[in-house]
Amino acid sequence: MALPDVFRGVEADVPRALADRLREIELIDHHVHGAFAVPVDRPDFEASLNEGSPDPVPEFMTQFDSPPGLAVRRWCAPLLGLAPLAGADEYWERRSAFSAEELATLMLPAARVARWIVDPGFKGDRITTPGGLAALSGRPASQVVRLETLAEDLLAGGATPEQFPDALRAGLATAAETDGVVGAKTIAAYRTGFDIDWTRPTDADVVAAAGELGARPAPLRLDSPVLTAFVVHEAAAHGLPLQVHVGFGDRDLDLHRTDPLLMLPLLRTMAPVPVLLLHCYPFHRQAGYLAQAFDHVHFDVGLGINFLGVRSTALVAEALETAPFAKQLYSSDAFGPPELHVLGSVLWRRAMGRVLGDWVRSGDCSVDDAVRIVDMIGVENATRVYGL
Repeated sequence: MALPDVFRGVEADVPRALADRLREIELIDHHVHGAFAVPVDRPDFEASLNEGSPDPVPEFMTQFDSPPGLAVRRWCAPLLGLAPLAGADEYWERRSAFSAEELATLMLPAARVARWIVDPGFKGDRITTPGGLAALSGRPASQVVRLETLAEDLLAGGATPEQFPDALRAGLATAAETDGVVGAKTIAAYRTGFDIDWTRPTDADVVAAAGELGARPAPLRLDSPVLTAFVVHEAAAHGLPLQVHVGFGDRDLDLHRTDPLLMLPLLRTMAPVPVLLLHCYPFHRQAGYLAQAFDHVHFDVGLGINFLGVRSTALVAEALETAPFAKQLYSSDAFGPPELHVLGSVLWRRAMGRVLGDWVRSGDCSVDDAVRIVDMIGVENATRVYGL
């Protein structure tokens, strides 16, 4: 499957060697979820194009008339044999002729990803497993362990509060030695925010907090600052690269409490394993500062690229402002529609071509430098950080 022509209409602005490299490079998508494994109706599909709201799309609008919806129609319609910017109804009618497996098999290879690093921790019954994503795309998949899920499963599975600290450590030790597991992830942004006491707690404090959590009605939801600090410090102590959701997300997070600068007390005291700040919009400049200030901090703007659509070029330009290029990674954070796995790749390549092309034309960057920056962010940094 040929990659959609991400340079159509902008080739004159992109040096040939840079354009060629951006077409051919096979990326490492260092944070992604599975594609839909079951058929979805149009309301479910459109809801998947809106990161923030869990509500049905209002009758007065369609998510096809949004930045990601417009990008789907522009870049994914040709994969279905339609003209770019096909109408919403035409796109949906054509898409509906394919099964979930056929859509994934058609679109995932078009992303030209060499390896997926998958977070399998959410809605696993509706989306492909890491192995399923690998099979449908023809590319290998690694995965991260979600810390909150691990802790909740231990307590729900019968670990007593007194057993919990050692059980969590044992679970992390097993994860660190499991083939295919390359890191851990925390969703503290959704559970506690970052404005908490990040001091590493004592086991006694952890036992007390686990007892309070376990006494609540099921299902368990780890939203204790003490337990959040505990699982994060323990993951770092076990040498696992740590992914941290930052910024833009569903509305059940308090966005103002997900500024990564609030994590300074943690970053100054934790074991210095690689910390991967995910997504980061609208705090990508803060993330860039942290990546410059701390040797072990890295970041991406993956989720924002998909959901800003055509404006993602500006986001990529801002992400390149402060941090060393060796501290940035590519991700799509695609979840559900395989269109999002394609869009992350297409929009990133397009943005990098436009931004770095401007640098080359202004004499601020050689073509060789631009190609090297693409290679670092697209592949090499993730290879190093995760030990691939």
